[in-house]
Parts: sequence; structure tokens; C-alpha cells
Amino acid sequence: MEIKTKVIDTANASVTAKITSDEVKSKLENLAKKAAKNMKIDGFRAGKVPVNVVLKRYEKELTQDAEQDALKDVFDVALKELKRSNDEVIGEPMFVKFERENGGIDAEIEISFKPVVNLDGYEELIPEFSTPRVMKKEIDDKKDELLKMVAPLEKVDKKELEKGDFAKFDFEGFVDGVAFDGGKAEGYVLEIGSGQFIPGFEDGMIGLKIGEEKDVQVTFPAEYGAPNLAGKAAVFKVKLHEIQGKNVPNEISEELLKQLMPSEENASVELLEERIKDQIRADKQFKLVNEELKPKFAEAIVEKYKFDIPKNIVEQEIDMQFRNAWASFSEDDMKKFREDKDALTNKREEYREDAIKSVKLTFVIDELARKRGVTVSDQELIQAIYFEAYRSGLDPKQHLENYKNQGILPAIKMSMIEEKLFNEMFDKKDETKEAKKPVKEKSEKSDKEPKKTTKKADK
Repeated sequence: MEIKTKVIDTANASVTAKITSDEVKSKLENLAKKAAKNMKIDGFRAGKVPVNVVLKRYEKELTQDAEQDALKDVFDVALKELKRSNDEVIGEPMFVKFERENGGIDAEIEISFKPVVNLDGYEELIPEFSTPRVMKKEIDDKKDELLKMVAPLEKVDKKELEKGDFAKFDFEGFVDGVAFDGGKAEGYVLEIGSGQFIPGFEDGMIGLKIGEEKDVQVTFPAEYGAPNLAGKAAVFKVKLHEIQGKNVPNEISEELLKQLMPSEENASVELLEERIKDQIRADKQFKLVNEELKPKFAEAIVEKYKFDIPKNIVEQEIDMQFRNAWASFSEDDMKKFREDKDALTNKREEYREDAIKSVKLTFVIDELARKRGVTVSDQELIQAIYFEAYRSGLDPKQHLENYKNQGILPAIKMSMIEEKLFNEMFDKKDETKEAKKPVKEKSEKSDKEPKKTTKKADK
């Protein structure tokens, strides 16, 4: 067995190996002897199966195992020559070359190692910022919004439907003259102008009179979730039954306070305004961190600190970004990439620069978390996944098991560490010493708020 190693940089090394046919054959015979001791084959006593019978039946499978054993020997010897340990290895080795020659193997392998990351002085790159302030008008506007949200709907005496009205109506959708599943409802209530339905639907209802019927023509978005409807022209037959509006109270009664603050024993308008203020500040802080501070800091730190990164992890990141982008390609591009290997390779290379930055940032975050003592326990990870399942109406144990099977628990944990790290790094009390909810609490709370849905008419 001939083995040569070469250091590419501090995070990568290459290994060339020539494994002779005799070495593969020797390992094959040893594996066959071990298998013969435990194998049961009709006509032979247990443990007495001849090696040549085992080889005749399972030579292909055992040869693959023998090759794997030989390559493992190469790997072990290479690490010794490189003076590296298994603990330093990251990801799976990449085969640059693998050829079988006369029963032997000619291979070239690249091995990657955890990079050495030194972030001394990183504190200088943390952007200066002030905790967001909350104006009284913002509190009043949010309070009015909450009152409107809980105000009851009442029938209004209007001649025709306008933007901002609530329509009670029936609808049924058709594509190419055929009704589709999920495109029908009766007595449905929709706020016109809310943007809950696909573009064009709500605008098409404006001007309808009570009892009037109309065909509303729309086109489903090209990126629509249901492939059978995406990009398709559709007709919705609608009939308006009633125009409704909200009777928004001018003052907040005790009953409304209990509705808005069900868990507070001593609910008051002042306490409600304080809670609203906390939430607005948390919303602003969350936006500030994620849209301004975090990107600015990440760009600066990745630019300043230079270190070698594992090539195999970069290739994995390129593959992931390319797979994620695949659905956005046109049918013609997809066909070209399937048929033209060079075109596929060139397109894949377009993602390399972003992949390198992403991988580098991952190791930076890992080192920052270590330096600042930021960790996420397995219990915290499980709790977060269970919480996600509860919000989505899923079985939490099965949800966790699905993530385990997909092998993405480490990625989820890393994402949680990143969020925790940046929240801690950019968490600062404002100068007035007013109560402020942590950004983390905002993040969890925002997940509970209802997202804009497309309801049945989107289907």
C-alpha cells in the first residue's frame, strides 16, 4: 500500500493511495472467514460453511466491505502522517479520484479539519446602537388596532361593497371550467382590502351590491403552493349576502380589558399601554437586530478575520444552496442542466462565493458562542421543537423524531445558538431604564401571532 499525504492549508489535506489487489484480496478472505463462522447455509452445519461457498454467494458484497476496510487503513495512516486526530476531522472525506485497477484501487482523497479561528478584538466590530424608543402615538395606534380587532361585526346599511368593508358571501372557484378542491365556501366573511385572498380577488368584489352575483377573474401566482393551480387563470363565482362593519368602541371597558389581558388579575388601561409599549419596543429591537445590526456585524467580522475553511463543508453548502434554488429555475433551464453537465457545473459555481461566506460565518458564530459562553442544552432544543409542534398542531414526539431522521437537529441547535448569541450581544437597556422584554421573548411571541393566510379562496 502506497500512501502520500500533502497539506493543502490548515483546514485541508490531500491523500493519494495505491492499494494492491493482494491487499484487497487478503481483506476479502479474512471477511469471508469471519462470515463463514456465523453463516447458516442449507447443507452445511452452522459455523462449518466453506470459505469458497461464502465467496461464491457473497463475493460482490464482501469485496465492497474489503475495499472499505482498506480505505479505512489509508485514512488512519494518513492521519498519523499528518499528525492529526479523528477529533479534528470534520465532515466526510471527498474522493477526487477512485479507480479500480486489476483488483486494486487508485484513489485521491481530500480530508478536512476543524478550522482554527482567532477572533481577538472582535468587540471593536460590534455596531453602536441605541435601544429603540416608543412614541405615544405608536401606543395609541396599536391600542386602536387592538380595539378594532376585538370589536364585533355588525350588519351595515350600504348600497355597495367598498374597501375596508367586511363581505359575507358564497364563492366557488373554477379552472378551465372545472371546480377545484378547496375553492368553495358559503357564508364566508372577508375584509375587503386585507390581502388575505390571491391578488385581484378582493378588488374584483368592490362595488358588489347585496344579493348580486359576479364572476371574478384572477390568476394564481406562479409560486403558489398548490402546483395544480400555480400560474393558472381562474374564475370565482361569488354572491354577496351581507355587508358588515366593525363597531369599534370609543373607550376601553372592564370587559374589554379582560378580553385583551385575560391572564392579568389587575388589568387596567395603564397596564395595557405598558404592555403595548413593551411589545412595540421588542418589535423594533427585533427588526433592528436582524435587519441592521446582525448583517452589519457579520459582514465586518467575516471580512476582517482570515482563516482556512474546510473544503468539504463548502461543497455541501453549495449543494444545499443549489438545491434550494432549483425550484426557481425555468423549465428550459432545468432541462439544460439535466442534459448539459458543463452548464450544470457552471451554474453550481455561481453559488460558491455565497457558500464560502456562509460557512465562514458559521465557524465565526461557533467561536463567538464559545468565547461568550453561549450554549443551547439538549433540553432547550427539545422544548423549542415541541413548542414549534404545538403551534403547528403536530404531534411533538413525532415532530422531533422526523427532525432526527432528517439529520438536521445539529443545524437547528446551531440556529438557536446563533439567535441566542446575537440577542445577548445586542441586548441593551435604554437610557430611561424603562422595562423592556428581551428580544428572545419577542421572537417566541411573534411566532404565536397569526400569520397572514390565504384562506380557501387561495386554494
